[in-house]
Amino acid sequence: MPSLSLRINLDPDGRIGPGKIELLEHIATFGSISAAARGMEMSYKHAWDLVEDMNRVFGKPLVAAQTGGRKGGGAQLTTVGLAVVSRFRAIERAASAAAATHMDALQSEIEAG
Repeated sequence: MPSLSLRINLDPDGRIGPGKIELLEHIATFGSISAAARGMEMSYKHAWDLVEDMNRVFGKPLVAAQTGGRKGGGAQLTTVGLAVVSRFRAIERAASAAAATHMDALQSEIEAG
């Protein structure tokens, strides 16, 4: 079945798509950038670089990180981070609904061979 993948260009050097949104969702779930990275099978550095890129593009932090130590570190989404995830998922649902008829027709073409 064909599927729709959405990427949103936010500025000439920045965009957001399913991978970055999934990273934010994992950070929210696990409370840690390193745990989110492990869950997505990516390096901590790559996850941190993606978070920094999103912070730069939006001009404010999407993730609030605390340094580790004896009490441990952690991370959570800021209000902006939560809003970005929510809006992206809403846009994704709207795009999928708008494209559903065309996706079905495309699937019919594939099945007709």
